[in-house]
Amino acid sequence: MTMSLSAESWPDVQPEAARRLMLAGVESFARRGYHATTTRDIASAAGMSPAALYVHFPSKAALLFAISRSGHEQTLALVEDAVAEAADPVGRIRLVVEEFVAWHARRHTVARVVQYELNSLPEQEYAVVAQLRRRIERTVREVIAEGAACGAFTVADPRTAARAVLSLGVDVARWYSDRIRQTPEALGREYGELVVRMLGARTEG
Repeated sequence: MTMSLSAESWPDVQPEAARRLMLAGVESFARRGYHATTTRDIASAAGMSPAALYVHFPSKAALLFAISRSGHEQTLALVEDAVAEAADPVGRIRLVVEEFVAWHARRHTVARVVQYELNSLPEQEYAVVAQLRRRIERTVREVIAEGAACGAFTVADPRTAARAVLSLGVDVARWYSDRIRQTPEALGREYGELVVRMLGARTEG
């Protein structure tokens, strides 16, 4: 199992069988794509019978929803925690980017499914996840707007800037792998520095 797939991805999911199915779902969706993956594929990857999935999830779509919602809840929490921890807009956006990028690198397989299979969700489930995405974007946008208002950043449109910042982090999941020598934390720090410069903030040195 890759570094990005472990029991730590869903520490609150119980029972263990449900967590195994989520891990198997991520592996299968990442390898084949959501639509090409069958419930038999998922159950087999989890070492269970084909009927076992339905004990814990009513459908393949419900499994994808559980994976996607959890991933977005985790990233929303880390963004909000980063904002609360830093004392000024530059420090906040730097820490947000460091944590956001590191998460997408550390859990790159999970993140690829969470971010790139979004349109496979049924309409009602999509709406739940879309709301989480809006909260993430709004949090980042507010930090950038605060920085622009006090002269820490030079950006014309905080909304566009927030989307650009988040897109940089999301894209990490597309290309990062366990073969990359740079650690998720080091990559996060590098991206954090790039973003504060992109937003026009003055940095030491």
